[in-house]
Amino acid sequence: MAGRVLDGVRILDLTRVVAGPFATAAFADLGADVIKVERPGTGDDYRYGPSPKGQTSLSFQNTNRGKRSITLDLRSDEGRELFLQLVERADVVVENFRSGYLARIGLASEVIQARNPRCVVASLSGFGHTGPWAGRGSYDIVAQATGGLMAITGAPDGPPTRGGGALGDFVGGLYLAFGIAAALLERERTGRARVLDLSNQDAIFAVTDSAATIHEGIGARMERVGNLHPFTSPYGCYEAKDGWIVVGTASNKLFRAMCAAIGRPELAEHPDFRSHRGRAARREETNGFLAEWMRERTCDEALAVLGPEGADVPCGRVASPEELVDDPQLVARGMVERHPHPELGEIVFHGNPLRYADAEPRERVHAPALGEHNAEVFGEIGVDAGELARLAERGVV
Repeated sequence: MAGRVLDGVRILDLTRVVAGPFATAAFADLGADVIKVERPGTGDDYRYGPSPKGQTSLSFQNTNRGKRSITLDLRSDEGRELFLQLVERADVVVENFRSGYLARIGLASEVIQARNPRCVVASLSGFGHTGPWAGRGSYDIVAQATGGLMAITGAPDGPPTRGGGALGDFVGGLYLAFGIAAALLERERTGRARVLDLSNQDAIFAVTDSAATIHEGIGARMERVGNLHPFTSPYGCYEAKDGWIVVGTASNKLFRAMCAAIGRPELAEHPDFRSHRGRAARREETNGFLAEWMRERTCDEALAVLGPEGADVPCGRVASPEELVDDPQLVARGMVERHPHPELGEIVFHGNPLRYADAEPRERVHAPALGEHNAEVFGEIGVDAGELARLAERGVV
């Protein structure tokens, strides 16, 4: 029988802005009951971003879809006690405050797990809970810089470059989701609920393409090469008459196929171009002859020659996210979600790339209004309407 992959999993989500909400949205997509705990009155700062005038941010809509929202002042004694009552029914508490904040307000992981020993506690912060930089503030660009990614991104003659979008935050969010899933799996095997301490600097350093390993082993530095590849060529982004095409030839076979397709089969037999190392050493030359060929053609013409109907070399047109809402492959895969919204008309979400056979979609389609589920969630722990009104009057919820 079809169902949701994470039916029955309840997550108390204290995260805000990008990295944490992105992680917990993935859980909501798979059926978890994600309860977003927000500040009374203002909520998550990400509610106030790009949107039609007077409406909740569209970015917030995308990274908080499928959740329930409650408001709660965790700095108050009553707010903390209500939160701990919710903890008793939760599988996970996840937060991305600056390291040490929850402990300072009386909600350290020990306090949470004393109330519910089976509750996984997961934290994502800029630099983690340990080390000399613990507690420092961070944003996406700081993580990319201090984690090593910016130093290897960009053109050789240009400055270090931040990856497009909030790449550092999304990488941190992916590691956060993976860490929580692993902790839940272990808890089901052993009964033990772990505490996860994730640093966004650590997450970025982990994806810097073995650069430190290579340097420590053979002394080679990972230099900025723009869209090119440090170890093979041609591999890059090439301008056609009406756009840009990327091509990757990361094997000798593909290089030979590409040379034949562009009418230069003799290049594949050139002694300097027979190996990855030789082509990489002369990447200016090898990328140059492909760039020259590409400039004389439209994107469609180039793809017809190099793509699956031609030489079958990995290649593709550079597309913007805005163009991709009509991309036939992404649409067929369910990655472009269109939903009617009571205030926003139609809203488009970036879909969840995890595809499980026969799994049902998430129960709640949209992101919640601030405090939309106060009565529902607090009612589950015995708070009646009268008490909820009194709590709201005192600013607790």
